[in-house]
Amino acid sequence: MSKSDPKPDAQCNGIDVAALRDVAAVIASDPAKGAARFNVRTLWEGATRSRSTVNGYELGGQLIERRFEIETDEPLELLGGNSAPNPQELLMAAVNACMTVGYVANAAMMGVTLSHLEIELEGMLDLRGFLGLSDDIPAGYRSLEYTVRISGDGTPEQFTSIHEAVMRTSPNYFNMVQPISMNGRLDIR
Repeated sequence: MSKSDPKPDAQCNGIDVAALRDVAAVIASDPAKGAARFNVRTLWEGATRSRSTVNGYELGGQLIERRFEIETDEPLELLGGNSAPNPQELLMAAVNACMTVGYVANAAMMGVTLSHLEIELEGMLDLRGFLGLSDDIPAGYRSLEYTVRISGDGTPEQFTSIHEAVMRTSPNYFNMVQPISMNGRLDIR
């Protein structure tokens, strides 16, 4: 069996390849089962602190309960208490984590065992945009730079293929490189 065709019951990089293929087959045969809705609720806790709560998500019309809390704060220099990562760091962590899943799963599907995977992402913000000091300065990033450090028993061609697959299929990579409609509603109480 070639490296690009792992045994159907194999575990690779901690991923059950057969289960991953089964999930893909179910969703391919019934696309409604692939509809995933995520929800996060954030409550202000004073100053620059907030706590976000994940209570579950919906997959194929079924609610799946989960419970996680994520704390957020700003560094001292940005008038926070430095008690937790700030929103920009959490945004970058979310992008990196999503791409990490993509690298691990794509490598597993190709039968490539990873020995190291690290993603470093950085971007420069001009706080004049956030502070409303100039209409010419965007509040967010114009570009982000990232480096993927990866090694394992794959060939350079396989790693290139995995990298290209992640750029095609990672939801958070997609979210960062494509405009997304943000449909807000203000509920004044």
